[in-house]
Amino acid sequence: MTFYRIGGFGISGAPVDKVRIPEPSFGVSVQVVVVGGGGCGLTAALAARDYGADVAVFERDKTPAGSTGMSTGLIPGAGSKLQRSRGIPDSAELFACDILEKASRQTDAKIVETLASESGRTIDWLTERHRVTLTLVDGFLYPGHSQIRMHGTPNRTGAELMGALTNAAALSDVDIITEALVADLYVDARGRIRGIHAIRRDGLSEDVGCEALVLACSGFAGNTKMVAEYIPEISHAELFGHTGNEGHAIRWGQALGAMICDLHAYQGHGGLAAGHRIPILWPLIVAGGIQVNREGRRFANEARGYSEQAVDVTVQPGHFAWDVYDERIHKLMLEFQDYRDAVEAGAIITAPTTEELARMMSIPVTGLQTTLSEVAQLALAGKACPFGRSFESGHLLKSPFCAAKVTGALFHTQGGLAVDQCARVLRQDGSAFPNLFAGGGAARGVSGPGGWGYLAGNGLLAATTLGRLAGQAAGLQVRGTK
Repeated sequence: MTFYRIGGFGISGAPVDKVRIPEPSFGVSVQVVVVGGGGCGLTAALAARDYGADVAVFERDKTPAGSTGMSTGLIPGAGSKLQRSRGIPDSAELFACDILEKASRQTDAKIVETLASESGRTIDWLTERHRVTLTLVDGFLYPGHSQIRMHGTPNRTGAELMGALTNAAALSDVDIITEALVADLYVDARGRIRGIHAIRRDGLSEDVGCEALVLACSGFAGNTKMVAEYIPEISHAELFGHTGNEGHAIRWGQALGAMICDLHAYQGHGGLAAGHRIPILWPLIVAGGIQVNREGRRFANEARGYSEQAVDVTVQPGHFAWDVYDERIHKLMLEFQDYRDAVEAGAIITAPTTEELARMMSIPVTGLQTTLSEVAQLALAGKACPFGRSFESGHLLKSPFCAAKVTGALFHTQGGLAVDQCARVLRQDGSAFPNLFAGGGAARGVSGPGGWGYLAGNGLLAATTLGRLAGQAAGLQVRGTK
């Protein structure tokens, strides 16, 4: 039989090659190998272990974190026990409709329906089987969600979620090999993955055989060339994602002949605290906050969502904007560790009057006062602004005021390898590779073909639920169960 080495990642940015080789021999073999130790990788590993498979996770960093570790760690789930205990009338069908509507139905409806129907089970599985402490984030709805369905750890941080997943992996005897970059895949002529070639930080390398491979190494937000090629409108935004997301899974997929979709899709964020690299989260906007430019004027419908707002912020004069809000919203935001970090870092300014606030922001006071007056008039009249946003009269901004200077950021990409409902990677003809699975940012997301289709939580939905499905399918396969 013919065998190939797919790789070339020993040097960052090197082209992928496909080289014919003799039959590989492996000093050690593991039933399921997972590439990437972020939220998707650890979730997949836990699921595979639940079905009795031996699992090894290869993580390039010293500590498992990935893109999940840089997020708020909020996971959407419809029909979870936490929701039902609160009497929240959510359903998989309603969740799927929300995702599809945000993406203008320009995504794989079957995958959307699968993720929506499995999302509540994922939450229950994490909390009950693997002791991950999650609670509902209530008090407001994220843009595009019709029900309260975001679940988060106590401090609402991705680092906290990753700590819980890492502890769960240790309790489940999942082997996590850190500081090990997977540079090459070994595949036979039928497309079956035979193993991987990993390079350690000390320069040593090893070949590890496997019966199934899960790609959980996210997308390509850290690859400036790929970002410039596929999503040029966000290429000048600040990267607030994992720099190691260099497109490994996509480039391996291209060499293997996999189907790859929606490479123009991404999650942006229009509220990264300028100079502090701390996200000012969107509940601030949902609760009535606004964004103004350096002239003190609004420039877009902030309430559409934080992803599409990123580009609008980056094209403003100076490439920044100001979040403007009040004491009521400030108290609401203190629920989030990221916001508390922003306060501690001095990223938040407060003032008793609009005149003083404008002075501290170095913007024209007339511009800010005119904007606030216009917003108040629209709210009282029940009319939408020219950008299409409606304001609630009960959410009018009042003294004392707060503000934060923000810029647009790229968090992660959403395009990737097409998968089926069991997270099996698909060839260009629609058939599945024998033993190759993908989840999280390595797989095609459900946000459609651009940044505008990202519904809050889509990233961790794919990381956790698709990751769980990938690990489950891989575990069942190697254990000989359909």
